[in-house]
Formats: sequence, structure tokens, C-alpha cells
Amino acid sequence: MDWTERRMRKFVSALFALVFLAASCSASQSSLAAPPQEQPHSSTSAAVPESGHVVTGYTLPPELYQKAHERRRIHFRLELVDFFYGLFALWLILQLKLSARYRDWAVRVSSRRFLQVWVFTPLLVLTLAVLTLPSDIYGQMVEKQFGISIQGWGSWARDWAVELVISLILATVLVWILYAVIRKSARRWWLYFWLASLPIVILVTLITPWVIDPLFHKFEPLQKRDPALVMALEKMVQRAGVDIPPERMFWMNAGEKTIALNAYVTGIGQSKRIVVWDTTLAKLNTPQIVFTVGHETGHYVLQHLPKGIAVAALLFLLLFYLGYRSAGWVVARWGGAWGIQGLDDWASLPVLLLLLSILQFLGNPALSAFSRYAEHQADQFGLEVTHGLTPDSGQVGAQTFQAMGEINLADPDPNPLDVFLFFDHPRIRDRVQFCLTYDPWSQGGAGEFLK
Repeated sequence: MDWTERRMRKFVSALFALVFLAASCSASQSSLAAPPQEQPHSSTSAAVPESGHVVTGYTLPPELYQKAHERRRIHFRLELVDFFYGLFALWLILQLKLSARYRDWAVRVSSRRFLQVWVFTPLLVLTLAVLTLPSDIYGQMVEKQFGISIQGWGSWARDWAVELVISLILATVLVWILYAVIRKSARRWWLYFWLASLPIVILVTLITPWVIDPLFHKFEPLQKRDPALVMALEKMVQRAGVDIPPERMFWMNAGEKTIALNAYVTGIGQSKRIVVWDTTLAKLNTPQIVFTVGHETGHYVLQHLPKGIAVAALLFLLLFYLGYRSAGWVVARWGGAWGIQGLDDWASLPVLLLLLSILQFLGNPALSAFSRYAEHQADQFGLEVTHGLTPDSGQVGAQTFQAMGEINLADPDPNPLDVFLFFDHPRIRDRVQFCLTYDPWSQGGAGEFLK
């Protein structure tokens, strides 16, 4: 599982959403999925569905349909439970005066606030991590039950620990900045913290491919694994007008942890690269992989990363302001009972996290809607950039989504409320249908993004 996924976001919570959102956008991914075991790949290897099978719509056999629908239903409930349980965990920390106790320990260690934050914040993050660990374990059990995850518990625990260490470091830096600006300006801290968060977003996005991703997966040059695929990808990226040379195309060993299919484009500038999972090489043929990477390349050509950061930044500017307007009242009303001495007290952090968690949940549908719009545009770009390179690019796109849906157990008919609240990609049924119907060239026209 990628380090920016659900478990990491829960550790650091709403206050740090800008950082993790940007990292997620930089490695924009298709749906969850993958094959049970890696197999040798060639440009003519069999796919699911078979390459000769014509897809007319996203369908699953009855037994697989029930399995996919049940899995999504469980995840929907888990998302809701995680939100409310996260609020309860923060409330419990306040009620038990744990944050006040951690503050007292930090003050006894040193009178210097820079050292205090390295005592207080890790203690708080560790407490949240332990409180939410049962949910993390249950989520992994669900993925193993449905056959998506094949990761052993020892490997899973290692990843959990690495994610936690990354959370501790990022959270401590951000908390130090937050309380420095609160002490500097009690009225405009929300604006100053927002401004300070933006360069951190860019930095995390830049270093993730080099520093973070290798902590969880093995990478090798794609040229060593499939030279023919590299040649096909070169043609696609040249047509897209993106500079990603073969030496920045990588194979990733995902198959030791998941059967899910994926490929993505990540990074900024010289860290920009194409990554294809080994599971994808095993289950999709070359045209289908080129379409998948063409979709991901579309995010770069259409500037979805800076646009996504801008949309999220504006939303979180509003959330930070609303947090500022409500936090002072909450601390004044209940702070004494929780051992909080004021908003600039380290012990007030759970209050800010609780309020911002609620506000982030309320704002999440807007971010999800923007993400679905961007993903739809990327689907369209994938069809346009492969038109002419691949015979019947629409059918290839439909076959790709059908294969990903079958392996990743994508629900054909998810709950509309689930889609509204949490879906950052369009429904897979809609994506297949779009691939089958988007054809401006048949009427003598041209694509919208590539003429």
C-alpha cells in the first residue's frame, strides 16, 4: 500500500491534509487491484479479459459482482467508522488530559520550545496510532479476505512502522510551525500556517519518488524487464509532449504485497518518472499498459497536479480560518477541564485536530468531485494520446478498465452516498462506457486535448 493511503492520513489527521493530498496527487493512481502471481510479460501476453473479447460494458459474473459489491460496502462503512472513531479518539485524549500530561512532560524535559515539540508531538501521534491500530488491522484483514492483499503480517507491520516514523517527523515539523505562528499572531495564525504549508507540499511531492517510495517497494529500470513496452511508452510520451526518457521509466515490485494492477506518473521536474507495477505487466498487454500510462500522463499535460494543489489550498485556507474562528471558543469553554492553558498551549492540538477533522470531512465531497473531474479528463486524454498508436483505442481502454475492475473488485454499482463522499475516481461502469462512446474522429473531428 502506498504510504499516502488511508493509514498515513489517519495518523496525522486533518491538520496535515495539504501535505498528504499533494503527495497523493503527484502519484495519481487508477483503481485498487492486481493479479495473484506475477507471470512473464510480453507484448502479446493474455489480459483479463482476453484480448479477442469485445467489451460492450462493465459487467461481472454474479458471484464476482456480489464479492465486489460487498467489499465496497465494507470499505464504505469503514470510512465512516474511521471518521467518527477518530473524533472519539481525540475526544478521549482530551477527556483523559493526555495532551496536558504530554505537555507537562515536554516542559520538564526542556524550556526550549523547539525541543518540547519533539517530545510532545511524537507522544500524541503515537497515542493516536495505537488507538486507531485496530481499524488499520481490520482494513488489512478485509483486503486479505477478498484476496486483494497477499502481504504477510510481518511485512505489513514493517510498513506500518515506517509510515508511523514518517508521520512523526512530518507532524513534528508542522506542529512546531503551527504553534510558532500562533504565538506570533493570535489573529492571523491560520493564514501564516497556510502559507508555510505550501512549500512543504511542493517539497514532499518532489522527494517522494526518491526518498519515500523506495522504503516500501523495490524499483528497477523498466528497460531491463520489457524493452518493447519502453519503446511503446516512448512513442506515447513523445506524442503527449512530455519529457520522460527511458531511464526514468521503472518497474515496481508490488506483487509481493498485492494482486492489484496499477501504473502511475509521479514527481516534479527531474524526479518525474513512469512506474509500472509488476502485476500490471503480468495481466495487461502492451496497448492496455500504454493506455493506462497515457491516462496518468494526462494528469501532467493537463496540469492536474498544480490545479489540485490550488483547489486544495483554497479549501484548506477556508478550513483553517473556520478552525481559527471555532478553536478559541472551544478552548475557552472546555479548555480548563482538559488542562489546556490557551490556544498557544501544546495541549490544544487535539482540539485543533478534532475541529479540522470535522471541517475536512465536510469539505471532502468538493475535493472528491474535483478529483473525479480530473480523472475523467485523464481518461479522455488517454484515449486521445493512444488514438492512431493503438487500433481501436476506445476498445483497448474499455478492456483495460474491465480487467482492472475484475482483478481489483471494483463495484459496478456503488452506493451514491459513498460516491459523493469518498470516490476520487468516476464509477468504473461510467469509465468503460465513456471509452466505448468517445469517438470524435468518426465524424471527421479531432480530440479536445490532442489535435
